[in-house]
Amino acid sequence: MAPLDEQHHGRLNFLQKHFRRSLTFPRKLKFTREGKWFVFITMAVGFAAINTGNNLLYLFLGMLLALIVVSGVMSELSLRGLVVTRRLPKRAQVGRPHLVEIEVSNRKQKVPSYAIEIEDLREGQPADKRCFFLKISPDSSQVAAYRRTPTRRGLDRHVAFRLATRFPFGLFEKSREIVASDELVIYPQVSAVVLPPPRTGAASTETGRLGRGAGDEILTVRAMRDGDDPRDIYWKRSIPGRQLIVRERAAEARHEINLKLESTYEKRPDPLWLERFEHRIRETASRAVAHVRRGDQVTIHTTEGQRAVGGRSLGADPILRFLALLEPNPHSDGAKAPESQAS
Repeated sequence: MAPLDEQHHGRLNFLQKHFRRSLTFPRKLKFTREGKWFVFITMAVGFAAINTGNNLLYLFLGMLLALIVVSGVMSELSLRGLVVTRRLPKRAQVGRPHLVEIEVSNRKQKVPSYAIEIEDLREGQPADKRCFFLKISPDSSQVAAYRRTPTRRGLDRHVAFRLATRFPFGLFEKSREIVASDELVIYPQVSAVVLPPPRTGAASTETGRLGRGAGDEILTVRAMRDGDDPRDIYWKRSIPGRQLIVRERAAEARHEINLKLESTYEKRPDPLWLERFEHRIRETASRAVAHVRRGDQVTIHTTEGQRAVGGRSLGADPILRFLALLEPNPHSDGAKAPESQAS
């Protein structure tokens, strides 16, 4: 009996989904200002034709209704057969404008599309960016772009496109939505920071000074031994066939920087605490980017025990991405204490 009940339940779910889908209209229609006047005039002519029985008024009413039908058919042809894709940048940052490309392809073989307006819809944000395409020829594509300047860090979710047209008479705006999901990480804002000179001495985190390594600075020259890199041969002092001299390089100086970031709260955070948290995010990101540009190894520690590492080989992207997605959480006793901050 259980398999029959599950099969019956599955059929009910299918019928419910099909019924809901049948109630939702694939197209949305909105009157323009001219369209409202046009409908009002059409209703007035129809009322006068019924009351008077004048054949000319009936003829005029038929022409007005025919324009409405023609408008609906031609706008539907313009919206059909369109495929829209977006191209997001590799990275984006608060306060810096970036371009988002919108490509629309007309898959119809003989019918062009006219006056297509495309809105890029984002989750939880108003649709404020549009691209307009005057004509898209059959079996062709066009590309447009809009500029956007993010105002907050985090994950920016693009969820769909809204295609609309007022073709051919501008009386009605017909639109439909196309689901297209993409995500873009918005990095926190980075300001210019003047770093103090690196500290030296026992308390410094600097490593690799005055040692042999693979840096750019030449430490000394010596006779070549087995295992040496042939690219280090110093030909000016070498005697081919008898003795080869190699350059011995100094190890690269590297400073290990640990930055502490408070990311937990005792009570429910108020707007002032959240504002200070965003300020700490921007300050930490600015300091981390400045250290990475100087060639330091940077590690971000949060009070929750999370961390992110960046440096000369990794760049600042891992740190900026980590800070972009970091959210405050309530304090827990098991949180790890971060290491002390180094300058």
